[in-house]
Amino acid sequence: MEGHRAERVSEALRSELEELICYELQDPRVRVAAVTEVQLAPDMKRAMVRLSLEGDTADRTATIEALEHAKAFLRHQLAERVEMFRIPDLYFEGDMGDSLSGRVPQLLKRIKKGRAK
Repeated sequence: MEGHRAERVSEALRSELEELICYELQDPRVRVAAVTEVQLAPDMKRAMVRLSLEGDTADRTATIEALEHAKAFLRHQLAERVEMFRIPDLYFEGDMGDSLSGRVPQLLKRIKKGRAK
């Protein structure tokens, strides 16, 4: 049962972070970044946020640095949107693999739910 809770929490965090980063974060250093996965630590105190990043290495590095800078804002917004006792610390990592192959399951799930964007 605990595995299902962690899965639900990580999916809720992923969807809220994707909305925050793509639509509400107004930092020009953040180019095209899609949240592909959120992995929670077993104690739910840390969350590794994997991002699909577009552009060259300098753009990817600038995007990660901008998100690290906006970490407090993102945690505050998550605290308002997600009902959790403690919002985990966020750690960002660029997904260096093929950006489309990592997103296919996520996109199919969103289409199934009726949220294609």
